[in-house]
Amino acid sequence: MAPIVTDSEQPFTLSVPQSDLDFLKKKLELVRFPDELDDAGWNYGVPLSDMRRLVTHWKDKFDWRAAEADINLLPMFTRDVTVDNFGTLNIHYVHQRSEVPNAIPLLFVHGWPGHFLEARKLLSYLSAASPDHPSFHVVAPDLPGFGFSEAPTKRGFAAHQYAEVLNKLMLALGYEEYVYQGGDWGHAIGRHIATIYGHKHLKAWHSNLPIPTKPTLFAHPLAFLRDLLPYSRTTREGLRATAEYRATGMGYLAEQSTKPQTIGYLIADSPVGLLAWIYEKLVEWSDSYPWTDDEVLEWVSIYWFSRAGPAASLRIYYEMAGGSGRLEKGAAKGAKWTSVPLGLSYFPRELFHLPKWWAPTLGKVVYAEEHDEGGHFAAYEQPGALAEDLRRMFGRRGPAYGVVPGKNGYASIGSRREAVNSQ
Repeated sequence: MAPIVTDSEQPFTLSVPQSDLDFLKKKLELVRFPDELDDAGWNYGVPLSDMRRLVTHWKDKFDWRAAEADINLLPMFTRDVTVDNFGTLNIHYVHQRSEVPNAIPLLFVHGWPGHFLEARKLLSYLSAASPDHPSFHVVAPDLPGFGFSEAPTKRGFAAHQYAEVLNKLMLALGYEEYVYQGGDWGHAIGRHIATIYGHKHLKAWHSNLPIPTKPTLFAHPLAFLRDLLPYSRTTREGLRATAEYRATGMGYLAEQSTKPQTIGYLIADSPVGLLAWIYEKLVEWSDSYPWTDDEVLEWVSIYWFSRAGPAASLRIYYEMAGGSGRLEKGAAKGAKWTSVPLGLSYFPRELFHLPKWWAPTLGKVVYAEEHDEGGHFAAYEQPGALAEDLRRMFGRRGPAYGVVPGKNGYASIGSRREAVNSQ
């Protein structure tokens, strides 16, 4: 087995060379827009009016240096992590420590089209000290190939390797035991971390993208029997919405999980193509979130200026699907049911709406909460709501209180008797 890490942590300051900014402006000046049908709206994809506005703003008004300065206020670092059979990767991460010594170590994992900035709004909520809720030390890395983390150069870097990188990062930071939060790829990778490192290192995890499977009689008899009863109107509507998304909203996934290199030429060479590819998802996957032009362009610029280039972020789809295009099955391959405590948050504009009683197929569900607002980017759209779910799950009255020995998130450790007396 490869060693966990080398002693290589370095503070990270983002500083994009001026030549890269000048090159981007030249690219934007040379844009050639497509035509558009009358009254097309969003039915055919991103409206031309939106793209013209955003490209003009990116070229003439967006202040990357101001955005860069704000990003550099985050406590960012890089560290070398050695992965079995894949060599050493330099991983970029935010490490927001709480002032509470007994804060709970929490690993936050983003998805696509995300990066470390998905966690930015969560940091102040989770690291805040209070006698009323637990506090967390938050580690929010860029996955390999995303943002400012190095990308693997060999084929086959899939679920086991992502899990290995993230677990080794936490161990290198001194967090032998920790909890986890993720959505999108963060959900899929979380299942594998629970399978491989559950109980020994991962003590509990939370997902805001529950994608359970249909229960079977022998594996989940109670859920199977419940599934024989008539579905409610709400459940039927959720299944219809899920079916519609699978039919009309997953074209990107088919391409990225079968021929990522082909689409990679577009987004690596054309900032306008990259902007359209990601902006569509930011809008359609969120719950009417009021994206400002600066927010969109900062988000997309992280991809454009990323260490390995934007095309590297697409390969996770191919590798997790094994090149088959059947991503839902491929991403779950090798992930097993575990008794590691699992919490779930349901947001109304998430992409999948499957029956809630299927959830136990994912693991030992100890906490679940439904929300009235929010979409796929919950940590960014509804950071307060997501943080509150984590506080309730890991707080004194929560079902996962004290799962990390000696780190209950409060100013003093307290005892199990304290937890009982507070109920």
